[in-house]
Amino acid sequence: MKIKKAVIPIAGKGTRFLPATKTISKEIIPIINYPMIYYVVKEAVEAGIEEIIFVTASGKEEIENFFDRNLELEAFLAERGKKEDFELIKKIGEMVNIITVRQKEQLGLGHAILMAEAVVGSETFAVLLGDDITLGKTPVTKQLINCSLQNSFKSVIGVMEVPKEHTRRYGIVSGKFLKDDKQTLRMTAMVEKPAPEKAPTTLATPGRYILTAEIFDALKKIPRGAGGEYQLTDAINMLCEKDEVYAHVFEGERFDTGDIIGYIDATIEFALRDEKYKKQVYKLIEEKYLKYK
Repeated sequence: MKIKKAVIPIAGKGTRFLPATKTISKEIIPIINYPMIYYVVKEAVEAGIEEIIFVTASGKEEIENFFDRNLELEAFLAERGKKEDFELIKKIGEMVNIITVRQKEQLGLGHAILMAEAVVGSETFAVLLGDDITLGKTPVTKQLINCSLQNSFKSVIGVMEVPKEHTRRYGIVSGKFLKDDKQTLRMTAMVEKPAPEKAPTTLATPGRYILTAEIFDALKKIPRGAGGEYQLTDAINMLCEKDEVYAHVFEGERFDTGDIIGYIDATIEFALRDEKYKKQVYKLIEEKYLKYK
């Protein structure tokens, strides 16, 4: 069995990035010279995903366009001998098959994923949140796919350790580690944004999942939760009662680019990892620090 499809919800308004997101999608805001969403799609492709399902909304067409071929631009670059730029633009347009599904009402993450049922069908699939970027030696989605394959193709939730005082920012899982795998738990439940004193663990999910198609039945049965939205957490808990669901502590770094500080953090990190910009950026940071300390 091969996990070939990934759902990426991108229908949100991006209000934390206003006023920029008045006219552009948050996901298209660049980190250096690539939009945020590129890094998420790149992770999926490097994990072996062949088809991306964007759950989108009106006004998000620029995201689809970014991953499409732009023959006019390619011809322009070719005519001017800009071979490197030509190859780059062409490669992005060919990197993966894109399908879009509209979420006509903003009714939560669970509702967004349910919108993809007709395309996903009965397959096990990946979910990557569009404003979470991860970096690791092995793509995080690939780590979760491997964990699913090792555990009878069951659902796997990617988790990371967080400080106890930060549990109220995330879904927190509970469960018991497997005897032969100290990175993987058999989940018993997930609690949405618990207060530190009520959190069952400090293992938080930042937006990477492998889900079996049974999640769709659960999503159809759950009532609206917090904020009048359909919560994926509630559907996962329902799945835990009927089937094996695992949580896997992934290796790598995660950046919350849906948050301004997280976005700045990711921008600095990517700049410092790029040999082309590393020395100049480090010098700028040093100069700014001395100026404003």
